Amino acid sequence: MRIGLIAPPWIPVPPPAYGGTEVVIDNLARGLLARGHDVRLFTVGESTCPVPRQWLFRSPVEPMGAPAAEAAHALAAYEALADADIIHDHTVLGPRLAGRRGIARAPVVTTFHGRVTPADLRTLAETARYASVVAISHGHARCFGGVPVAAVIHHGIDLDVYAPGPGTGGYLLFVGRMSADKGVHHAVRAARLAGWPLVISAKMRDPAERAYFDEQVRPLLGPGDAIPAEQPLAARLALLRDAAALLNPITWPEPFGLVMAEALASATPVLAFPNGAAPEIIDHGRTGFLCQGEEEMTAAISEVRRIRRRDCRIAAERRFSLARMAADHERLYRAILARPGQLTSGLAKASTG
Repeated sequence: MRIGLIAPPWIPVPPPAYGGTEVVIDNLARGLLARGHDVRLFTVGESTCPVPRQWLFRSPVEPMGAPAAEAAHALAAYEALADADIIHDHTVLGPRLAGRRGIARAPVVTTFHGRVTPADLRTLAETARYASVVAISHGHARCFGGVPVAAVIHHGIDLDVYAPGPGTGGYLLFVGRMSADKGVHHAVRAARLAGWPLVISAKMRDPAERAYFDEQVRPLLGPGDAIPAEQPLAARLALLRDAAALLNPITWPEPFGLVMAEALASATPVLAFPNGAAPEIIDHGRTGFLCQGEEEMTAAISEVRRIRRRDCRIAAERRFSLARMAADHERLYRAILARPGQLTSGLAKASTG
């Protein structure tokens, strides 16, 4: 198949630092390429994903979310990918713009990566008129209301990058945005109550992220605790391999939570609040613990040594590989192409994760 992928114009693919959607697009592109497909990516010029790339903007667009820039990027993408058999659009505006203007010559798939709010449902319903919509977890799909979901496909990661580690570093780990949604303050309190040091690798660039840190996290840190920093990939991989456990006390219905799969691939157990997709990723008592609040998380920290790290790695290999994600998407694309002129509501409801 000739497959056109459209990334948002905000961050290169793969991302040089934080960027979950861009990691997924890079993995999908490489996974589809490995399956023998002709894959092209429309992105920004600074991207390094190892497939043929085209772009309108050489550098990432600022400010992130600017609708005029996203519209220009998306329209250029559909023009550049006009000869594709299928287009998989990861932008918000692209499917609706292309559908309304009648410029999409190939069937369109779109993955909605973000949180679905009531305000998003009308937008999603409009998008579903022109594209087959993919959700990234069953919990995510349940938020779509009556909007048809063509498939639920869990993310996959490159298991050669996330090698298993021994977990002998003597610390717990938090990785994510510095945000109340991510529950950093819960992680700090649970680790302190359990008597464990906590290493925090966190994106903290935006004013809201810095304000949350100053108001809710900094007061919980001791005089010897390091100020959280956003780590490059190599350092983050080392932290994941050597952590006794990843703490992920999310306080919102997170659509997936890529860091949990990354931790499992590193053979590191995950302790999480049971929100969003966490129950679909963690096997309670086998690859980690689902904890109802800080008290349960604190107690679970003392039990983490009975989790066999090999079981965490096996779960990642079985359920969250790049190859599995690519195969799931290939299956969806073929189902769409087998029904020309029709969207695929109800064709592929089950995730193979």
